Amino acid sequence: MLSLVDRGPWPACPTPFNMAAHVLAPADRLADKVALAVVSPAKADRWSFARLKAAVLGTATGLQRAGFKEGDILLMRLGNTVDFPVAYLGAIAAGMVPVPTSSQLTASETARMLVELAPAGVLKAPEVACADTDCPVIDTAELAAMRALPPAEFVMGDPDRRAYIIYTSGTSGKSRAVQHAHRAIWARGMMHQGWYGLGEDDRLCHAGAFNWTFTLGTGLMDPWSRGATAIIPAAGLEPEALPLLLKRHDATIFAAAPGVYRKLLMSHATLDLPKLRHGLAAGEKLSARIRTEWETATGRPVFEAFGMSECSTFISGNPDEPAHDETLGRPQKGRRVGLVDEAGTLVPQGEEGIIAIDARDPGLMLGYLGAEAETAARLINGWFLTGDRGVMDRDGHMTYCGRHDDMMNAGGFRVSPLEVEAAMHDFPGLRDIGVTDIAVKEDAAIIAAFCVADAPLDTQALDQWAKARLARYKQPRVWVQLPALPQNANGKLSRRALKPLYPPPQPQ
Repeated sequence: MLSLVDRGPWPACPTPFNMAAHVLAPADRLADKVALAVVSPAKADRWSFARLKAAVLGTATGLQRAGFKEGDILLMRLGNTVDFPVAYLGAIAAGMVPVPTSSQLTASETARMLVELAPAGVLKAPEVACADTDCPVIDTAELAAMRALPPAEFVMGDPDRRAYIIYTSGTSGKSRAVQHAHRAIWARGMMHQGWYGLGEDDRLCHAGAFNWTFTLGTGLMDPWSRGATAIIPAAGLEPEALPLLLKRHDATIFAAAPGVYRKLLMSHATLDLPKLRHGLAAGEKLSARIRTEWETATGRPVFEAFGMSECSTFISGNPDEPAHDETLGRPQKGRRVGLVDEAGTLVPQGEEGIIAIDARDPGLMLGYLGAEAETAARLINGWFLTGDRGVMDRDGHMTYCGRHDDMMNAGGFRVSPLEVEAAMHDFPGLRDIGVTDIAVKEDAAIIAAFCVADAPLDTQALDQWAKARLARYKQPRVWVQLPALPQNANGKLSRRALKPLYPPPQPQ
């Protein structure tokens, strides 16, 4: 048997369509229900569905009055506040194309984005870095004032038109702008039962920041489109405080990257969460140890999912179909997923192959902005090749086998080693550098930089150089000096050969 699961097509997206209209569809029926609670141990800022919809459509009016038009690209440089999802949905409601980005990015990183995107405007918080630009900049005070404006009408249209852009690091070393259609939110319906087990009565708490795409989708857009309540911890809250908030606010589903589960369990051997039904994990591989410790501490399962920026999650366990043992689970209903070789040919069950999703999947991106050749290179024989490898059993459950390339995982963010190496290349006295991720525990990895230099490494200076040029999650945590970097038979850097060189031998 071949490594293929075809669970039938997902219903076609309605037309005309607007992603924000779909997300806020329950708002009129559930006007007084709490849509969002931003919580801390001291207080909770609650937003009803009516308040949320009014703020979003007022923002849409404000952006239109500011001169932005349908199809205009707006770069988002906002912090971990409610400003983020309101501005995001407001732009989409008006037919504009927001580009959510991490507030951790440096000014130099955003300079490249400004050139590539040529945005019509920037939505910016004063404390968030951004390169200088000649395009209009709308600050958070202006955005907040827009919420009181009369509501705009949703701009409806072709569900295949561009709705938003997100950035992901690529194997070329350059962050890639991933373009998604309005229909992407419709396709996420496959995740509601295929991963979340999400219903209108749920209260889903996501541990991530507003401006992380994992939070934006799983923590906000999906609960709202189902009429459920989203609970988001206030900015700066430590994971150790989460159990109190989960219990106090009656969370029924908890979502986080595996690293958050690890930190939470380090300070809590048992967790009394009577309303919690289960947890969700994504962003990086969930270790068997964390899974076991969570289930022991809570008495509740945790369901893992596999996905990517180009197509969100599409393989997962769920309450109705738990994953087998240590597998990721099965492709969700509505998906067609296979394991293929480099030519896009299906491999037999039990044989390792590249995880691939049908190129017609309604959740798949429109393509990389300005990189048509790179987009085409990922589309082979009717499949979109993810670059990750797996093995499929006879029931269609997938065991994850790692990346096909050298991409790193830093706290749930995929990072290209080439991007980090390029940022460090001109550091004075550095002759060569290679970076890779290093597993320091069973369930924790760091980025390590291996350097060739004429003088002993000044690690403090290297840290400062990286800090000025790379977001925090992209910065190396350790620096290792070598006489030369390992090379393969073609004379190229072998990053796989770097891993055994850490930790370096200690002098006797």
